[in-house]
Amino acid sequence: MSRPSGSFSAPPQVHTFDGLLSDFDGTIVDSTDDVSYIEGRIPKEYGSDAVEIPGARYFMSALDDAGARWGVVTSGTRALVDGWLGVLNLAHPKVLVVAEDVELGKPDPRCYLLGRTRLGLEHSSSLVVLEDAPSGIRAGKAAGFKVIALTTTHTLAQLQEAGADWIVEDLRSISIKGVVDGQMQLEIRNAFQ
Repeated sequence: MSRPSGSFSAPPQVHTFDGLLSDFDGTIVDSTDDVSYIEGRIPKEYGSDAVEIPGARYFMSALDDAGARWGVVTSGTRALVDGWLGVLNLAHPKVLVVAEDVELGKPDPRCYLLGRTRLGLEHSSSLVVLEDAPSGIRAGKAAGFKVIALTTTHTLAQLQEAGADWIVEDLRSISIKGVVDGQMQLEIRNAFQ
């Protein structure tokens, strides 16, 4: 397979969305080396090994500070997510969809549709999903949402093949410009082009 040509140098773009739903592991934290352990014990016993994805702390706090509608949709369990958020002292989303909430995991879109409902946006298709994995990108696209992919766990080619609308290296390339009439304005910088 040939490597896609291009670079992470697209000029800044501002897009408006009603809400934002983010995957967790690989998008907000990187705990992939720890997943082989019992999930409920990982954060307390092995939390020192996990790190936040660059830009995650600032981005999550900025979403809260701006009053944006946002949440986390993950294949992880509630205990795992709550544990990592606590150990890393990251902002807790008001909306959280976890493995226990859905029958089928990604790429089934129902997890993201449930997230939209929990945000109170059941009639909106103007949402953006943050993902790091092809199955999550496919779930977000199947739900009818735009997807920003992060190159934190998969190759650029895999993210392109899955259909991401934008691909960035990490959360340092995304910032919230504000919330106007309930809609957030996101700036996406240095996307792959």
